[in-house]
Amino acid sequence: MAKNIIKLLLTAAILGTALYFGYAKYRKYADNPWTRDGQVRTQVIQVAPRVTGMVTKIYVKDNQKVKKGDLLFEIDPSQYKLKVKQAQARLQRTLEAAKGTKIEYERIKKIYEKDRGAVSQKDYVRSETNYFKSLADIDASTESLNTAKLNLAYTKVYAEVDGYVSNINFQIGTQATANKPLLALVDTSSFWVFGFFKEDTIPNVRVGDNAIVTLMAYPDTPLKGKVESIAWGISPSDGNPGSNLLPSVKPVFQWIRLAQRIPVRIKLDPLPENVKLRVGMTASVQILKHTHSQSVDKTHVY
Repeated sequence: MAKNIIKLLLTAAILGTALYFGYAKYRKYADNPWTRDGQVRTQVIQVAPRVTGMVTKIYVKDNQKVKKGDLLFEIDPSQYKLKVKQAQARLQRTLEAAKGTKIEYERIKKIYEKDRGAVSQKDYVRSETNYFKSLADIDASTESLNTAKLNLAYTKVYAEVDGYVSNINFQIGTQATANKPLLALVDTSSFWVFGFFKEDTIPNVRVGDNAIVTLMAYPDTPLKGKVESIAWGISPSDGNPGSNLLPSVKPVFQWIRLAQRIPVRIKLDPLPENVKLRVGMTASVQILKHTHSQSVDKTHVY
């Protein structure tokens, strides 16, 4: 009899303990919004030349780390050097022509000031107009020269930020087109994480809340961060025009209502040395609403 009582008490204790931990775990995830649908993002710069020409030199390899100001590739500068020389020649001609115009204007002006009857008003106005026009020509020629020098400088393309170059699928001899991207530059200073939370949990999330991010690549190294912002909308999947301009509506099962996912942007704290972020990495995100839950239960992460 005593043995049966002990077994019952032991079973009740085990069951009670399991229920306690189960309830505690349920409260943990009920009180602290959590999602397995997270992704690492960063700014990706589409590097495009500002001038057109043939690529003559490439200074980087695919996935190479670069620093801001590093030379990435170079476009044939010969035609742009020629345009600089042509602009310099035009400016020189404009300056020489302006000298004669200025001398003529000053001569007529002196005569006109001494004796207005010696020079007609028409001739005086014409010389004055020619002089100011020559000054405008000098300004225009100077700007043309500056533009030519700027285009020559654009034949060398530099990294605008620290990061990694990616998708280098061109080679020496490729005809580069102005403003058409040739490679991507992944900015390593702007990583963040998007956690896509169910819409019914969004009211519990606030900007400034602490967050724990666990990457699938580093399950044993949770990252700390804060909620930086919450998206104000997502693109609707229903109602957009289809191929025949009629609304495209997906079928919905009446007994199932799927919650939409709202992006929550997480700003990460400084990373551990062993963690290397890459765009598109999968992450789990937990928002810490209560200070008694400051860790992630790894058994529920992945």
